[in-house]
Amino acid sequence: MKYDVVVVGAGPAGAMASKYAAKNGARTLLIEEHASIGSPVQCTGLISTPALNECEIGEGSFVLNKMKGAYVYAPDGTELAVNGKEVMAYVIDRKIFDRALVEKALDCGVDILMKTRFTSVVKNRVSVISNGERKEIQAGMVIGADGLQSAVCRSAGLSKCDKFLGGMQFEAPYAPNDPEYVEIFTGNDVAPGFFAWAVPFNGMARIGLAKNPGDKPASYYLEKLLLHPVVASRYQGSRTEHVVGGIPLGCPDKTVKDNVMLVGDAAGQVKPTSGGGIYMGAICAKIAGEVAAKAVRGEATVDEYEKRWRSAVGRELSVGMMIHKSLGKLNDENLNEFIAYLNQPEIRDVITEYGDMDHPSVLFRKLLGGSQKKQLIRLFGVAFRTLF
Repeated sequence: MKYDVVVVGAGPAGAMASKYAAKNGARTLLIEEHASIGSPVQCTGLISTPALNECEIGEGSFVLNKMKGAYVYAPDGTELAVNGKEVMAYVIDRKIFDRALVEKALDCGVDILMKTRFTSVVKNRVSVISNGERKEIQAGMVIGADGLQSAVCRSAGLSKCDKFLGGMQFEAPYAPNDPEYVEIFTGNDVAPGFFAWAVPFNGMARIGLAKNPGDKPASYYLEKLLLHPVVASRYQGSRTEHVVGGIPLGCPDKTVKDNVMLVGDAAGQVKPTSGGGIYMGAICAKIAGEVAAKAVRGEATVDEYEKRWRSAVGRELSVGMMIHKSLGKLNDENLNEFIAYLNQPEIRDVITEYGDMDHPSVLFRKLLGGSQKKQLIRLFGVAFRTLF
């Protein structure tokens, strides 16, 4: 087999990269190691409205619920209501969503091989095991969209992301206060260094968390989350669809080498403040597909991809990482104070006006320019002011 571009991994980033490679004239192959698209699920399944737009797919049967806001709970139980002016996010069925994206790629002329595991890339030779048989594929360019444990990254000798959060989630019957609001729980007892969540849909919720690396596993904190007064009053027992996974944070210094490009989770193109990867991944995947097609024709090099994706989202990811690190250093008392600060009427108005799941730096910039900035700087330290 011989292709201009081989894309490894048929998740959202891989589907978008292959679609754009084909749209730009490249003979493109998409390979996926699993027997079906979208399995196993390793995602909360909550995506922003801009993320859906970047995927160029529109609302479909994969939409299970629409979110208009969030309730954020401090460690001491204080509730902060974040109200959106319109639909802020969608709860989706990732299996149906991923399959819809791949179908769009196939419509553009992409070929696909299922049950095909990538093993190595050496120059223009891609080795795989397809349905138990070893095969070699000639490829002008290779795009690694194969997730946080990227085999393409390892084979190419590229560096991994800065850190990985451990996560766990399940679905269960749940009676939320408002089915159009996500519930977010903070505190070192339930999600040290990050946060926990309950995402409601159709009388159910996805209940889970992500946490900094540490001695205790995510399952330990998930059991503690179920004892949280809010969750305990709404969780109605029984569990299905257990998901265990990780979230890569912090992009490596290089995401390209020779004829290889990394995209999506494999490149750490994940929002450090929320753990969401579809929005950033889709933006970068489209650039990767276009550049790969041009590179095969000698019209570009992989360095163009590196430059363009960092220009598009690199600063937002860097600022998000610094915000993540700053928040991760707060103890429960600090978190209580921070959420009390956000709960002030004038601050809530700023959040409603400027809050953005995909660009948190916009909100933080506004907060630091407001009349209450001294309290924010005191919480995070003077260094936080220099982020902007």
